[in-house]
Amino acid sequence: MCGIVGFTGREQAAPILLECLKKLEYRGYDSAGIAVRDSSLPVVIEKTTGKLKALSDRTHGGKALKGMSGIGHTRWATHGAPSVQNAHPHVSGGVRSTVTGVHNGIIENYAELKQKLTDNGYEFYSETDTEVLIKLVDYYYRKYRIGPIDAINRTMVRVKGSYAVALMFDDYPEEIYAARNDSPLVIGTTQDSSFLASDVSAILSRTRSFYYLGNLQAARLKKGKVEFFNLNGDRISIRKKTVDWETDSAEKHGYEHFMLKEIHEQPDVIRRMLDRYIEDEGICICDDQLDESFFQDLKQIIIVACGSAWHAGVAAQYMTEAVTDVPVRVELASEFRYRSMYACKECLFIVISQSGETADSLAALRKAKSLGIRTLAIVNVNGSSIANEADHVILTLAGPEISVATTKAYSAQLIALYLLVIQMAFIRGNLDAVMYSQMIGELKELPDKISSILSDKEKYQRLATVFSSRQDMFFIGRNMDYAICLEGSLKMKEISYIHSEAYAAGELKHGTISLIEDGTVVVGVITCPHIADKTLSNMIECKSRGARLITVTDLEDKGIESVCDYMIKIPSVNGLFMASLAVVPLQLLSYYTSLSRGLDVDKPRNLAKSVTVE
Repeated sequence: MCGIVGFTGREQAAPILLECLKKLEYRGYDSAGIAVRDSSLPVVIEKTTGKLKALSDRTHGGKALKGMSGIGHTRWATHGAPSVQNAHPHVSGGVRSTVTGVHNGIIENYAELKQKLTDNGYEFYSETDTEVLIKLVDYYYRKYRIGPIDAINRTMVRVKGSYAVALMFDDYPEEIYAARNDSPLVIGTTQDSSFLASDVSAILSRTRSFYYLGNLQAARLKKGKVEFFNLNGDRISIRKKTVDWETDSAEKHGYEHFMLKEIHEQPDVIRRMLDRYIEDEGICICDDQLDESFFQDLKQIIIVACGSAWHAGVAAQYMTEAVTDVPVRVELASEFRYRSMYACKECLFIVISQSGETADSLAALRKAKSLGIRTLAIVNVNGSSIANEADHVILTLAGPEISVATTKAYSAQLIALYLLVIQMAFIRGNLDAVMYSQMIGELKELPDKISSILSDKEKYQRLATVFSSRQDMFFIGRNMDYAICLEGSLKMKEISYIHSEAYAAGELKHGTISLIEDGTVVVGVITCPHIADKTLSNMIECKSRGARLITVTDLEDKGIESVCDYMIKIPSVNGLFMASLAVVPLQLLSYYTSLSRGLDVDKPRNLAKSVTVE
């Protein structure tokens, strides 16, 4: 996903813009650019392909560009190949270029709008939908001789799609204008400066208080002041929100990569979650409106998410159906949003998203609300679109997660789901007071048990060296172990680029085993005692066809060690919480495999941290 930043104040803008863009590198990009200007100077634009360092070197860290207002962008190509010509910022052009802008999102009707603008004398130099957007603002601004906000509002009425846009108008040299629809945009101010960004982490070191611009809203940023407008051009107020993340939490602190740092932060994240949501040995995770009577009458749960968040949902499904009598459906958001479904008043719709801006998950949430279903969001970012629009919110308190491959945010989502399910089971009478207390006690043991796994990193480094040259890996397990395999396989494929698949172990004979050949790596997760023998039998079948076996287990005396080539032993815990422990070795194995292959662990190719467009 592209990154946007903006600044206007009493300092030189370019070094600040580059500093902020540096904080957004984790989102994935292929080119970068900035535009700055002063009240007495025209706009100056610099753009490059490749890494942000090239832009920084070209501008001497921004010192070569003079101006106290500016906007910047890191682009991930959608319309048009990665090139300087297609890189942002873009300009309106013509006799005098009146508008300069950067944009995140996709303009779905750009072809129609481009034809309209071409008919009115505009010429295009790029392949991007962004240039169309900037020129459309310019068209309304010139034709109707109206102010920037009115021109932006007319544009928003005509445009279809998602966007966050930051604009500079030549006639307003010390101001920046912004608007959004379905793509995130945050604004912060200090006494004499104003900032905007597509992510809080970009400007967290500059301010801790933020305004989250709403859909079809616009903003005017001046030095230390911001004004907000609705689609009618009327002034509106937006409540300021404070982010309590540590300002240095987006730094590596001696770790080689953010992913490794975030893996090691998991014990602290879990402790923080438990400290927040457990009071006097009882769980306090629901608000007053999500009360006991609602849970007692609950007839169904629908969990919707994407990627790793969906895997957390699968683990929650196994847990919920094991300790309650409530049926659970776990749906991919990208599929749910386009399906017809029956709406039940006694249903709870749970949407899980780290960023709170995931496009498919947000659309699914809106669909559920339109059907009259009660909605609950599990998100990491307070003030995000999903957090704002859901009926109820559980914050995961993971802090900023910089690596594209999620680790600590996934673990925090699991804890939120555990707490919710345990409390629901207790309210419904599925757990008595003794069992309730025991489960809370076991949750409190998780941080120390994860720390013990993290203390033996040499084991994973050795394994990664052995298997890093392989081209195929399979992860197999049953029940909760299958949910763990889904996440382990995703981690491996997304950062090591090794083809990896997760299968319910019993499905191997239904086609997949034909892919097993000499040297294929099969990772088995075996933590469910009552079906351990069955998974082990499936692994033996793979070994007989030449596979090399790795097993992650907490079990004793199951003959596992004699069968497997490598065994990773983990501490025991209530099987309902095993996803929190067994995933950690798979995270480490993926990390060191990627490292062994010489890859960019934190920024894997073609991937973005937050997917805000379809």
